[in-house]
Amino acid sequence: MRPKFTAMNTNDSDKNSWLSRTIRPGHSLAVLLPIMATVFIAFLVIGIAMPVLPLHVHHGLELSTFIVGLVAGSQFAAAIASRLWAGRYADASGAKHAVIAGLIIAASGGLLYFLSLRFVAMPAISVTILLLGRALLGVGESFIITGAQSWGLAMLGVENTSKVLAWIGSAMFGAFAAGAPIGTALYARYDFPGIALATTLLPLATLLLVVPLRRAPSTVRARTGLLKVMAAVWVPGVGSALSSIGFGAVIAFSALLFVSRGWPAWPAFSLFALAFILTRLFLGHLADRFGGAKVALICVIVEAAGLGLMGLAPGLALALAGAALTGVGYSLVYPGLGVEAVHRVPAQSRGLAMGAYTAFLDVALGFGTAALGLLASVAGLNAVFIVSAVAALCAAPIAASFLRASARRMTRTSLAACG
Repeated sequence: MRPKFTAMNTNDSDKNSWLSRTIRPGHSLAVLLPIMATVFIAFLVIGIAMPVLPLHVHHGLELSTFIVGLVAGSQFAAAIASRLWAGRYADASGAKHAVIAGLIIAASGGLLYFLSLRFVAMPAISVTILLLGRALLGVGESFIITGAQSWGLAMLGVENTSKVLAWIGSAMFGAFAAGAPIGTALYARYDFPGIALATTLLPLATLLLVVPLRRAPSTVRARTGLLKVMAAVWVPGVGSALSSIGFGAVIAFSALLFVSRGWPAWPAFSLFALAFILTRLFLGHLADRFGGAKVALICVIVEAAGLGLMGLAPGLALALAGAALTGVGYSLVYPGLGVEAVHRVPAQSRGLAMGAYTAFLDVALGFGTAALGLLASVAGLNAVFIVSAVAALCAAPIAASFLRASARRMTRTSLAACG
């Protein structure tokens, strides 16, 4: 059941969207482009580390696959604790300020990367400092992406929710795709110090792009209670979390899986991210047009098929095809279910809603990735992708429940009109 405040959402959307009445649909990309560029540069720091962090921890520090999963997931675990904080901050202080705060915090994480290198001879201490650095990156990432999403919604309005989430997300995953080969090259030439330097400098450089941008004003008039917001977003949040376990498998274990089979480490994630980006850029509007639940239901099935193929493929070509299918499927689950979440909250709490909704993704990546690492140490890397495929399929009934609820509402509306 939707919270009682839902009815006001569409009426408030234009009042709280400072550009929505002046932007023609064809100009949406131009309006979002500066924010997308900010997200792209900022998230290169995460993309650069993705293919090499598991190698640094597992081969460089000689620690287990469970520790690999713990280090990879710690960023997302830290983001869980900061998503709601970031959402409140974006609602109260403005989205631009949230992005700036996130960039400064992320740069601090890079400094801890450097510090961890002083203790490479003591792997336990080194990985502990690395975990703290990853945690700071998680907090910074939380502020950056929550602020960027709130900024985009303020500019284009709630009627373009899927487009905003898809296109800003495309910038983020574009950074992941570009970062993978860059990180691999940096690691090959400069080892982990090159990764630490990039992690420190890129967020600081991004500030030069953000500071001149026009800010979106705060929309807070009266705060909506956290429990009401959580009641509105938890069901789509759980669906997003289940589908995101597969994403955790790709970012943490695809490099190890491919290396264990004698294949190059980076193409799997780059192909996943490329398929993800292209799908969002060209099909990101589908959830706004046809309904978020319908799009999400189709996409979780596609994602599950791709993950299963990655786990079972006997050759490189089929494994890469699985990575591409996973990217296509996962691409529209988050914006699809995000449409269902955002339409259930008032305009003045959309930053908090996006923080709360995204926190479910962080739960999946923070705890699910560590659990996948434990699974890998017991059952092997193939099992990681098979279990992730099953988890994605478990999101299908959630998407279907929104379709049934929508059909019931349409039926009641039709009967009321006839009566």
